[in-house]
Amino acid sequence: MAGYLDEYGAGDERREKRNKRILLTGVTALVLAFLWFFFFVWDKTEILRVQSIARVAQIARNHQQENRVKAFFSLLQRQDYKGAYAMWNCTDEHPCREYPFPEFMKDWGPDSARHVAQVTIPRSRSCGTGVIVTVDSGGQEDALWVQRKDLTIGFSPFPVCQVGS
Repeated sequence: MAGYLDEYGAGDERREKRNKRILLTGVTALVLAFLWFFFFVWDKTEILRVQSIARVAQIARNHQQENRVKAFFSLLQRQDYKGAYAMWNCTDEHPCREYPFPEFMKDWGPDSARHVAQVTIPRSRSCGTGVIVTVDSGGQEDALWVQRKDLTIGFSPFPVCQVGS
């Protein structure tokens, strides 16, 4: 038969464990919410002092668009200019009126000033319905626009995001 004081303090232990579990869950939720906000909502990464952290945040947020730009340059390196032109949502059947294929070849073909063999992406910036991906191709920087909904590539209409975007 159990004594009167055998279970003294057992309720306090359970309450203390429950409180620790609630506190740990709350802190974990706050940390996850902060990380989610930092990587996927707050896009002011260019003001961070540590560029490597800013770049990680940009890659996490814009990885799909950056991969699309990398695929574009991969097609250019393989000299598949028609395939690369199609990434601009332009084809032989439906050429772009403002950017015909001969103009595309002047900009991206083998005789262009851009060196597509040495391409790096130093930064990307979410901006409204798309992403501005800055591409360094042999010392020349280009701002490319990648539309979020269909991943169409084009030249960026502006070098940086406009205020309020």
